Amino acid sequence: MLDRLLGTLVSLLLRLLRRIDPDRAAGFCGAVARRLGPLTPVHKIGRDNLRAAFPDADPAWIERTLRGAWDNLGRVAGEYVHLGALWDFNPEHPDPNGRIVTDDQALFYSLRNDGKPALCFAAHLANWELPAVAASRHGLPSAVIYRMPNNRAVAAEIARIRQGLMGRLIRSRSEAALEMAGALAAGEHLGMLVDQHWSRGPLVTFFGRPCRANPTLARLARQFPDCPVIGVRAIRLGGSRFRLAATGPISLPRTAAGEIDVPAATQLINTIVEGWVREHPEQWLWFHRRWR
Repeated sequence: MLDRLLGTLVSLLLRLLRRIDPDRAAGFCGAVARRLGPLTPVHKIGRDNLRAAFPDADPAWIERTLRGAWDNLGRVAGEYVHLGALWDFNPEHPDPNGRIVTDDQALFYSLRNDGKPALCFAAHLANWELPAVAASRHGLPSAVIYRMPNNRAVAAEIARIRQGLMGRLIRSRSEAALEMAGALAAGEHLGMLVDQHWSRGPLVTFFGRPCRANPTLARLARQFPDCPVIGVRAIRLGGSRFRLAATGPISLPRTAAGEIDVPAATQLINTIVEGWVREHPEQWLWFHRRWR
């Protein structure tokens, strides 16, 4: 009963947000999240995470950063139903005042034209759905790993929004490893988020503390050693304007036998993500138990 009620409420909310332009929808959801987020139990998780990552930061900075993180999370929710409208980047006539700007257009076209698959990683920064939209809109054959929400109605609504915007969707489940390998074998560009806890992953250092990280990208790189590895992130410039930035191709560490060193490669990827978060800590999702 509660599950059905939640699904109905989410569907109604998304329907309402569709009637509002992207800026107003994002601003409204950001304001709600700033107000209500600090009242939830996960606010303490965020505070503990920030204190661990920035042990010398003063409490006022911690709280300002958390308010910014709540604002960003709310804006992502408000922008979700408008993902197609947010993408106004015209590669033939780039608009420096548009919603989307990028200095890495040449890299996107190089990935499209090199005849190879690619492994692309991203993090929960700014609007983290935009890198997947960017791949599709630049004409890259692509596939995206995603986690299905437990609520069926919510999952169906999110899948409907994503369809047609971000290439082929690969659901995170036991069969996903074969589907991911199949996507690369077919020449697709595979994207995934890599910045959350992975209980069976190797130990890495993130913000000076040990945690377990997702090794999937490094394992696939080992299986497809000629596959370029690219990091892609969105940076919120203010409101619903973003800069897309790419890092790579990245040379991953190798073993003495010449194979990709999975633990070392996973560490390198997390070090790059840490650098991104340090640049814009208020745009990262701090409300996940990253260290356990």
